[in-house]
Amino acid sequence: MPTKKPTQRPNQQPARESPQQPTRKKPQVTAAPARRRELLDTAAEVFAEQGYNATTVRKIADHAGMLAGSLYYHFDSKESMLEEILRSFLDELWGGYDTVLEAESGPRETLEALVTESFREIDRHRAAVAIYQKESKQLVAQERFAFLAESQRKFEKAWLSTLERGVAAQVFRADLDVRLTYRFVRDTVWVAASWYRPGGQHSPEEIARQYLSMVLDGIAVREQP
Repeated sequence: MPTKKPTQRPNQQPARESPQQPTRKKPQVTAAPARRRELLDTAAEVFAEQGYNATTVRKIADHAGMLAGSLYYHFDSKESMLEEILRSFLDELWGGYDTVLEAESGPRETLEALVTESFREIDRHRAAVAIYQKESKQLVAQERFAFLAESQRKFEKAWLSTLERGVAAQVFRADLDVRLTYRFVRDTVWVAASWYRPGGQHSPEEIARQYLSMVLDGIAVREQP
């Protein structure tokens, strides 16, 4: 028995194939936080030891025990690794500094707390501090690292204002050159990253106490006998 063809209604459009949906890129799988931190720590050590310009992705990968292509799976460039290393260090540093400054303690106590927090950050981020010391002047010229200049301005303001408060309150000597003192304190504290090793004989707090006992004797007002 012959089959009947389906009757097409007037103005009925023939069925069309649905347009093909655009192919979406698979989202990049990011590294587990612990593995990412481990890779950044390795990169920081290589940057600190060999210098930023001399360091290649291949060198970092070799130290991490992986192929360079595998490292690109986690980071798109050595610049992105360095940026994350420095941002992480500065974010933590300013978290500690802001807590100190918001406490609104006296100038001597504030100076002591800033120095102690600085040595703690050297303990936590020794390689990042070494990179910052060596490379920041060159890096600030790049737009990607403009945040370094802003951090330096904040850093200077925090320390200078603390010293100026101390002079005004007659806690620090009236003849103190605050800018010269700031530079001395800044450089002598942060240069510790070149010799300090975490887990050594002295804790960061003990080093800070020894350091402060020398510095404060030189800038504090001496009590009259």
